[in-house]
Amino acid sequence: MFPLKDTNPSRSAPVVTLLIIFLCVFVFVFELSLGRDGLDDFLHSYAVIPERYLQHWGLDQAATVFSSMFLHAGWVHLTSNMWYLHVFGDNVEDRMGHFRFLIFYLVCGAAAAVLQVMFAPDSSLPMVGASGAIAGVLGAYLVLFPEARIITFIPIFLIPYFVEIPALFYLGFWFVMQFFTGIFSLGVSQHVGADGGVAWWAHVGGFVTGIVLVKIFTAGRVYHEWYPDEYQPW
Repeated sequence: MFPLKDTNPSRSAPVVTLLIIFLCVFVFVFELSLGRDGLDDFLHSYAVIPERYLQHWGLDQAATVFSSMFLHAGWVHLTSNMWYLHVFGDNVEDRMGHFRFLIFYLVCGAAAAVLQVMFAPDSSLPMVGASGAIAGVLGAYLVLFPEARIITFIPIFLIPYFVEIPALFYLGFWFVMQFFTGIFSLGVSQHVGADGGVAWWAHVGGFVTGIVLVKIFTAGRVYHEWYPDEYQPW
């Protein structure tokens, strides 16, 4: 089940969303240029490594919860994250405003990383990716636009189906899947990082943080919903 687009128009240019996508792509291309040894050193310096994070706490470790959001482990990892941000980020940015959205995104990503560290404290492998921060955006979207429709691609027996699913159900199902997969992963020896592990609890933490903080970050913002068929350009 993969989201193609939503039916919820944004009234302003998603400047911050596009900037984040650009930075993530730029950093990933830089990662590719480093070679294997250089990449290992780079990730060791700028990714979250739970074991090191807890044992050697300091400002340098605190900074990695932010730098790790712009690192990715492969093309699929990067593309899937950026697509979700593209589909859902513009509307949340439109509702919050550019600066608030940027702070919201960073706070959700940091909270997601810290929760993942708490659930995998012995991991010595780098934890990278924007998915925790993006999960916060999904949580905010669920609260702000529960009735928006998500045009979704669903392959059934190799036959592609395209259906419109209410955001409440699409994102609710997404969260339930993350939560129960995280529960099932407990007790399994899994290191999250560039070797292919998935930070399920970062997804859960980011999503819940987004739900909790969205009203704070939209407080005082005047917003009037409109629909394309109601808009008449002069």
